[in-house]
Amino acid sequence: MGDYLIYTEPRKCVACHSCEVACKTKNDVPAGATLGKIVILGPEMVNGQPDMSSLFVPCFHCEDAWCMNACPVDAIRKRNEDGLVYILRELCVGCKACILACPWHIPQWDPDAGKAMKCDLCMDRIDQGMEPACVAVCPTNALQFGEPTQLSHKSREEYALRLLKRKPRK
Repeated sequence: MGDYLIYTEPRKCVACHSCEVACKTKNDVPAGATLGKIVILGPEMVNGQPDMSSLFVPCFHCEDAWCMNACPVDAIRKRNEDGLVYILRELCVGCKACILACPWHIPQWDPDAGKAMKCDLCMDRIDQGMEPACVAVCPTNALQFGEPTQLSHKSREEYALRLLKRKPRK
Protein backbone atom coordinates (compact mmCIF):
# COMPACT_ATOMS: atom_id res chain seq x y z
CA MET A 1 0.00 0.00 0.00
CA GLY A 2 1.22 3.49 -0.77
CA ASP A 3 1.64 6.30 1.72
CA TYR A 4 -2.01 7.36 1.37
CA LEU A 5 -5.44 5.85 1.57
CA ILE A 6 -9.07 6.87 1.54
CA TYR A 7 -11.08 5.52 4.44
CA THR A 8 -14.89 5.54 4.62
CA GLU A 9 -16.72 5.98 7.89
CA PRO A 10 -19.73 3.87 6.82
CA ARG A 11 -22.13 5.33 9.39
CA LYS A 12 -21.51 8.84 8.03
CA CYS A 13 -21.93 7.91 4.36
CA VAL A 14 -25.42 8.62 3.03
CA ALA A 15 -24.68 7.17 -0.44
CA CYS A 16 -25.23 10.52 -2.15
CA HIS A 17 -22.62 9.56 -4.81
CA SER A 18 -21.02 13.05 -4.70
CA CYS A 19 -17.64 11.32 -4.54
CA GLU A 20 -18.34 9.37 -7.73
CA VAL A 21 -19.59 12.48 -9.55
CA ALA A 22 -16.54 14.53 -8.50
CA CYS A 23 -14.19 11.76 -9.62
CA LYS A 24 -15.93 11.29 -12.97
CA THR A 25 -15.92 15.04 -13.61
CA LYS A 26 -12.31 15.65 -12.57
CA ASN A 27 -10.95 12.65 -14.49
CA ASP A 28 -13.27 12.82 -17.52
CA VAL A 29 -14.45 9.25 -16.87
CA PRO A 30 -16.71 7.90 -19.64
CA ALA A 31 -20.26 6.69 -19.05
CA GLY A 32 -20.39 3.22 -17.55
CA ALA A 33 -16.96 3.43 -15.89
CA THR A 34 -16.13 4.41 -12.31
CA LEU A 35 -12.69 4.90 -10.81
CA GLY A 36 -14.07 4.91 -7.27
CA LYS A 37 -17.42 3.38 -6.41
CA ILE A 38 -19.98 3.50 -3.62
CA VAL A 39 -20.90 -0.01 -2.46
CA ILE A 40 -24.12 -0.44 -0.47
CA LEU A 41 -23.98 -3.07 2.28
CA GLY A 42 -27.30 -4.50 3.42
CA PRO A 43 -30.00 -4.22 4.30
CA GLU A 44 -29.69 -6.72 7.09
CA MET A 45 -31.62 -7.08 10.30
CA VAL A 46 -29.80 -5.82 13.39
CA ASN A 47 -31.64 -6.00 16.70
CA GLY A 48 -34.89 -6.39 14.80
CA GLN A 49 -34.30 -3.29 12.68
CA PRO A 50 -33.17 -3.06 9.04
CA ASP A 51 -29.66 -1.64 8.77
CA MET A 52 -27.62 -0.49 5.78
CA SER A 53 -24.25 1.15 5.35
CA SER A 54 -22.23 2.47 2.45
CA LEU A 55 -18.57 2.24 1.61
CA PHE A 56 -16.52 4.10 -1.01
CA VAL A 57 -14.06 1.81 -2.80
CA PRO A 58 -11.23 3.52 -4.69
CA CYS A 59 -7.95 1.97 -5.84
CA PHE A 60 -5.95 0.48 -2.96
CA HIS A 61 -2.54 1.28 -4.52
CA CYS A 62 -1.30 -2.18 -3.62
CA GLU A 63 2.26 -2.68 -2.47
CA ASP A 64 2.72 -5.39 -5.10
CA ALA A 65 0.16 -4.11 -7.60
CA TRP A 66 -1.36 -6.85 -9.76
CA CYS A 67 -2.31 -4.32 -12.45
CA MET A 68 1.24 -3.04 -12.68
CA ASN A 69 2.72 -6.54 -12.79
CA ALA A 70 0.30 -7.55 -15.57
CA CYS A 71 1.05 -4.60 -17.86
CA PRO A 72 3.22 -5.86 -20.74
CA VAL A 73 4.42 -2.39 -21.75
CA ASP A 74 5.14 -0.87 -18.30
CA ALA A 75 2.41 1.74 -18.74
CA ILE A 76 1.44 1.32 -15.08
CA ARG A 77 3.93 2.83 -12.70
CA LYS A 78 4.40 3.39 -8.99
CA ARG A 79 5.76 6.68 -7.68
CA ASN A 80 8.83 6.13 -5.51
CA GLU A 81 8.08 9.01 -3.15
CA ASP A 82 4.61 7.87 -2.05
CA GLY A 83 3.72 4.55 -3.69
CA LEU A 84 0.84 5.88 -5.80
CA VAL A 85 0.08 3.57 -8.73
CA TYR A 86 -0.91 5.31 -11.97
CA ILE A 87 -1.20 4.72 -15.70
CA LEU A 88 0.87 6.55 -18.29
CA ARG A 89 -1.95 6.63 -20.81
CA GLU A 90 0.34 7.48 -23.70
CA LEU A 91 2.06 4.10 -23.21
CA CYS A 92 -1.11 2.03 -22.74
CA VAL A 93 -1.76 -0.26 -25.71
CA GLY A 94 -5.29 -1.21 -24.64
CA CYS A 95 -4.65 -4.90 -23.95
CA LYS A 96 -6.82 -4.82 -20.78
CA ALA A 97 -4.40 -7.08 -18.86
CA CYS A 98 -4.53 -4.71 -15.89
CA ILE A 99 -8.34 -4.90 -15.75
CA LEU A 100 -8.22 -8.69 -15.72
CA ALA A 101 -5.38 -8.85 -13.18
CA CYS A 102 -6.88 -6.59 -10.50
CA PRO A 103 -8.94 -8.65 -8.01
CA TRP A 104 -11.19 -5.61 -7.40
CA HIS A 105 -11.48 -4.64 -11.10
CA ILE A 106 -10.35 -1.10 -10.28
CA PRO A 107 -8.81 -0.28 -13.70
CA GLN A 108 -11.60 0.66 -16.09
CA TRP A 109 -11.90 0.69 -19.85
CA ASP A 110 -12.17 3.99 -21.72
CA PRO A 111 -13.77 3.02 -25.04
CA ASP A 112 -13.25 6.47 -26.55
CA ALA A 113 -9.48 6.37 -25.97
CA GLY A 114 -9.13 2.60 -26.34
CA LYS A 115 -7.06 2.59 -23.15
CA ALA A 116 -7.32 1.64 -19.50
CA MET A 117 -7.71 4.20 -16.74
CA LYS A 118 -7.58 3.94 -12.95
CA CYS A 119 -7.78 5.93 -9.75
CA ASP A 120 -4.49 7.67 -8.96
CA LEU A 121 -5.91 9.35 -5.82
CA CYS A 122 -5.78 12.62 -7.78
CA MET A 123 -1.97 12.77 -7.75
CA ASP A 124 -2.05 16.27 -9.19
CA ARG A 125 -4.19 17.49 -6.27
CA ILE A 126 -2.00 15.70 -3.70
CA ASP A 127 1.07 17.35 -5.25
CA GLN A 128 -0.63 20.72 -4.63
CA GLY A 129 -1.37 19.85 -0.99
CA MET A 130 -5.07 19.16 -1.63
CA GLU A 131 -7.24 16.13 -0.95
CA PRO A 132 -8.50 13.91 -3.76
CA ALA A 133 -11.63 15.30 -5.44
CA CYS A 134 -13.86 12.57 -3.99
CA VAL A 135 -12.83 13.40 -0.42
CA ALA A 136 -13.03 17.16 -0.91
CA VAL A 137 -16.71 17.07 -1.95
CA CYS A 138 -18.06 14.61 0.63
CA PRO A 139 -20.89 16.55 2.34
CA THR A 140 -20.91 14.39 5.49
CA ASN A 141 -17.12 14.05 5.88
CA ALA A 142 -17.54 10.28 5.59
CA LEU A 143 -14.37 10.06 3.50
CA GLN A 144 -11.07 10.53 5.27
CA PHE A 145 -7.77 10.90 3.42
CA GLY A 146 -4.33 10.48 4.88
CA GLU A 147 -1.59 8.11 5.84
CA PRO A 148 -2.71 4.66 7.03
CA THR A 149 -1.10 5.08 10.46
CA GLN A 150 -2.76 8.47 11.03
CA LEU A 151 -6.19 7.12 10.10
CA SER A 152 -5.64 3.98 12.18
CA HIS A 153 -4.83 6.03 15.31
CA LYS A 154 -7.83 8.30 14.70
CA SER A 155 -10.17 5.32 14.19
CA ARG A 156 -8.95 3.64 17.35
CA GLU A 157 -9.41 6.80 19.38
CA GLU A 158 -12.93 7.33 18.05
CA TYR A 159 -13.80 3.69 18.76
CA ALA A 160 -12.49 3.97 22.32
CA LEU A 161 -14.50 7.16 22.88
CA ARG A 162 -17.68 5.46 21.65
CA LEU A 163 -17.08 2.56 24.04
CA LEU A 164 -16.50 4.93 26.95
CA LYS A 165 -19.72 6.79 26.21
CA ARG A 166 -21.74 3.54 26.23
CA LYS A 167 -20.19 2.05 29.36
CA PRO A 168 -21.89 3.12 32.59
CA ARG A 169 -19.47 4.57 35.13
CA LYS A 170 -19.36 3.21 38.67
